[in-house]
Amino acid sequence: MLLARIILSIQLLAMAGLGLAYFIRPHEMANLSGMLLMAPAAATDMRAYYGGLQLGLAAFVGLAMARVDLTRAALILLVMLYSALALARIGGLVLDGGAQQTFNLYALVLEVVSAGLCFWALRGLSRT
Repeated sequence: MLLARIILSIQLLAMAGLGLAYFIRPHEMANLSGMLLMAPAAATDMRAYYGGLQLGLAAFVGLAMARVDLTRAALILLVMLYSALALARIGGLVLDGGAQQTFNLYALVLEVVSAGLCFWALRGLSRT
């Protein structure tokens, strides 16, 4: 249970931090991956989807840390989320020629490691 709480704490901080960054500074955050927000609607979408979604996920992880009965659900959600992101990113790298996409390669490593850590914590819960 301690491992799960540590991993959920790290995920909470990362998602809340990135969610706030995308909400407060959408243009700068979009530029990190090479995107350019050309219209106010694009900035609003960036704030909502990248900022709001991550803040919502962070809120759920925080709730799961406060309520033990949600810990397993939060870990399953994170395993599924990071696995789907990693698979979609691999597909994008293959389709778009990923050898020179440093941002996406780093993001892929982060997603695979996060999925693995969450899965490890989930397996640890199953043994107790």
